[in-house]
Formats: sequence, C-alpha cells, structure tokens
Amino acid sequence: MNGARRAFIVVIDACGVGALPDAEAYGDAGTNTLGHLATAVGGLSLPTLQRLGLGNILPVAGVTPTAAPVLHGRLAAIGPGKDSTAGHWGLMGVAAPTPLPTFPDGFPPAVVAMIEAFTGAPVLCNRPANGIEAIDTYGEAQLRGGGVILYTSKDSVLQIAAHTDILPIPELHRLCAAIRDALPPECAVGRVIARPFSGSPGAFVRADGRRDFSIAPPGRSYLEAVQAAGIPVHTVGKAGQLMGGVGVDVAHAGSDNPTALAVTGQLLEGLAGGLVFVNLVDTDQRYGHRHDAPGFAAALAEIDDHLRRWLDRLGPGDLLILTADHGVDVTAAHTDHTREYAPLLAVFPGSRGRHDGILADVGASALAWLTGGGSAVPPVPVDPHPGGPAVRFEELPGRSFLDA
Repeated sequence: MNGARRAFIVVIDACGVGALPDAEAYGDAGTNTLGHLATAVGGLSLPTLQRLGLGNILPVAGVTPTAAPVLHGRLAAIGPGKDSTAGHWGLMGVAAPTPLPTFPDGFPPAVVAMIEAFTGAPVLCNRPANGIEAIDTYGEAQLRGGGVILYTSKDSVLQIAAHTDILPIPELHRLCAAIRDALPPECAVGRVIARPFSGSPGAFVRADGRRDFSIAPPGRSYLEAVQAAGIPVHTVGKAGQLMGGVGVDVAHAGSDNPTALAVTGQLLEGLAGGLVFVNLVDTDQRYGHRHDAPGFAAALAEIDDHLRRWLDRLGPGDLLILTADHGVDVTAAHTDHTREYAPLLAVFPGSRGRHDGILADVGASALAWLTGGGSAVPPVPVDPHPGGPAVRFEELPGRSFLDA
C-alpha cells in the first residue's frame, strides 16, 4: 500500500441532479432535486461548491458556473431501484440483478407474526407511511400497549419505530438484527431500519440511534477490491451499514450531519492512508422526505462550509469525490426518493474536465487512485469467497475518470 494515498468519497444523500431516462417508470419524470430546490428557495449560496464547479454540472439558481472547474459531471445508476442501498451499492460497483422486494400493501401475516413473536406484543401500523406520520399516529398507542410500529415505503425497506421508554435503543437494534436474519427470502428487503424516537404525544421526535441492517451485496464491491490490495477501508455514517459491513475495516458513527462532518474532518486531519466512504444523511431523512426546502438548503450550506476547510487539508496524495446516491425532489407529488442522476465533483492534482458516466466510476477511480494507477483498473486477482474462483478487479463495472 502507498501509505501517502487517501481517497475520500462523500455522498450527499438524496442530492440528485435530474431525472434518469427511465424515471417515468418510477413515477419520477421531470424530477431534479438540486435544480428544483434552488428555485424553491430563491437561489442557493454555496461558494465552495460553486468554486469547484457545481454550477457547471447543471443550472442551479444562485450557483454560477466557474471558468476553471474541477472534474465534474453526472453519474447514472447501474441497476434497478432508487434508494440508498441501490445508490451506495452502485457507487461501489454492485447492482442488484432484479429489484428488491417492496410491500405497498404492508407485510404479509407471516412477517407480522414473526415480529410479534419477538416482541410479545401486537404490531402497529404495517403499511407504507412517512416516518414522522407513523410515530405521530401510533406513538401514543405504543406507549399505552407496547409493541412496535412497523412501516415501509415505496423502497425495499422494513422500518421499526419504537419509543425509547418502551424499547431502549440497544434492544431495538437487537430486534432489528433478529428480524434481518429471520426474514424469508421472498421478503428479504434491502434494509431493516431501526427508528428510535422519544418525547410525549403531540411532541414526538426522532432520537439518535438510527441503524440500517442491510442485506449483503449480491456481488463483490470496490470496498473488497481495495481491501484485497492491502488498503484499509473506513466508513462514516450509514455507508458501511448499507454495504452490510462487507469490505469495511473501521465503521465510524455518523447518524446525523454534524457528527459525520466532524468525523470526516478528523479523518482528513489524521488518517495516514486508505479509503473513507462517507454518507451525509440529513439532506435525505431530515429534510428531503419532509419536503423542507429551507432545511435542505441550510444543510447544503453547512456541508459547503465544512468542505471549504477540508480542501485546505488535502495533499498531493489525496482524492476527494463528492456525489450522491439518488434524489428526493422537494417539489415532487410524493415524498419518496426520486430516480435521478448523481452529481460528480472530484478534487485531485490536475483535476479538470467533464466526465459523465455511471455510479461505479466512483469506486473504480478510488481503487485506481489508491493503487497508483490512472484510468486503468489494476488487474489484481483476489479470491473473495473461500474456495471460489479468483476474480479480477476489471470484472467490476466502472471506468476510472483520473485521466479524463
């Protein structure tokens, strides 16, 4: 390993930049999270992102194009789906062969019975719902009678909300881990999500302690390829959880943006070498799904300010990639994720030009950077599964943009 080389991949959750060609099939024709957000708030003020070239990717009110942008562009999905699992898998070169199961009518009786057997109390809700709506509607009933609030969305998720007075966070995590392990194959959703909340009726609030229990990726990822090259992999926030922990050496906390931004800054300051895969979640869970345009804009401004300081910490051996996983258009008729392109801004020595490609180009570029390569992905054989055939890096999708 070249200890002087570092790669930081920062995912600004839900910050999509325009509808993908197949968006209409997902009910998302015409969506554009960043563009519509900027218009809704009368223009964004993001001086650092503007300097890097965010306004060169697409028109953004308040963010003008720059004459000398870093490498920039748009990235398309590599598989079905429009949630964080599909997006983060795609960034690391993994695509689900078929869409993961969804439950628009709620979960079947067998799943409900399994959860009730674990908790010893009736399940509440069991239907698609916004998370805040679910706890506002069923939180008081849970306080009276126990049980858990089970809900889903248009995505492949099973979410368990529980008041911390009824089910302390460690117990909620154990319950969700048990559900993850016990789901039958036909109900194996992408994520089982623990959603603790606190407060009193009429004033319930989400508590820290969200955790995503993801299904393992169906194929080898660039995280594993980086590990196979002898390079440590760090994750911040739910990025590692979305990969099922596969290919992760150190998982750092980051359940909200202030925590994840602070941890990322610390790693920029002190990490000697390796890959850091970061998720900044608040633009999605706190603002995007609530269609809170001012809050979304404020979260981006906070990220922009941290980014300004991060740039001062980068050295000649560093690669910094800013991207997203999907969209949550605050002007859409629904509050679910939207099927969109992800932005690409990449900072490294000599960074320039435009690169429009696929999400997996991020993982390919990080691997090439960390192993000292350019646009070629190094053909190092590995055996990711004991007893299985050797697999080469170039068999993963994606093309490095380092020589763009």
